[in-house]
Amino acid sequence: MQVVNVRSGLYSLYERRLLKALAGRPVPRHVAVMLDGNRRWARAAGLGDNAGHVVGASHIDNLLAWCAEAGVRHVTLWLLSTDNLHRDPAEVGPLLRIIVNVADELAAADQPWQLSVVGALDILPAGTAEALKTAAERSAGKTGMMVNLAVGYGGRREIADAVRSLLHSEAQAGTSIEELAEIIDVEHIAEHLYTKGQPDPDLVIRTSGEQRLSGFLLWQSAHSEFYFCDALWPDFRKTDFLRALRDFSERQRRFGS
Repeated sequence: MQVVNVRSGLYSLYERRLLKALAGRPVPRHVAVMLDGNRRWARAAGLGDNAGHVVGASHIDNLLAWCAEAGVRHVTLWLLSTDNLHRDPAEVGPLLRIIVNVADELAAADQPWQLSVVGALDILPAGTAEALKTAAERSAGKTGMMVNLAVGYGGRREIADAVRSLLHSEAQAGTSIEELAEIIDVEHIAEHLYTKGQPDPDLVIRTSGEQRLSGFLLWQSAHSEFYFCDALWPDFRKTDFLRALRDFSERQRRFGS
């Protein structure tokens, strides 16, 4: 017990030092997080995979509180990729129920968050898609941080969907393919992305030690800063988050130049 108390005290002291170091430094407007490592955490603990997803889901509240405290205005959480949907139905079914529970809890009346579901909802089970949409609708009108839940999300699929939506929109307006080819630019496509109207992420965090995007926000992350953390998502601490912010604040952003 004494060792635990000492360790807790040291972490608390380190958090205060990090917060002091961040005072007056730039804060990302939009933070995107790849919540990776739930299954590995569960297996290391001798538990079933779903236990890792449950613990990981319960940790989201902490992350959002840290983001709000830091002054972040937009958060995108990758909860389920299009690739994940091809896993064993015995795993996907419970995971979808966990995600719906997360959405319901974040949309509760006592929560300040504005929810948006980003992803190809048409490839999800109808009941899941409807439940996610309903949760997002319940949060409409709130003034807190915007929280995007990326479910059934794939970066290539998003770009394809954006181009398809653009073509449909222009066709309805009577624009010919030849005319569209002359005027189309990146802004036209950006207006049809799942995150349209929101700033691109300034900072993308991936937990679990993996150092790749895996298709996450391919379009939006063109000028993002990346931070890869070794901690598995359920073990991701406030000190890890603050270190990511410190790392971000020390970078000289060049936006591709």
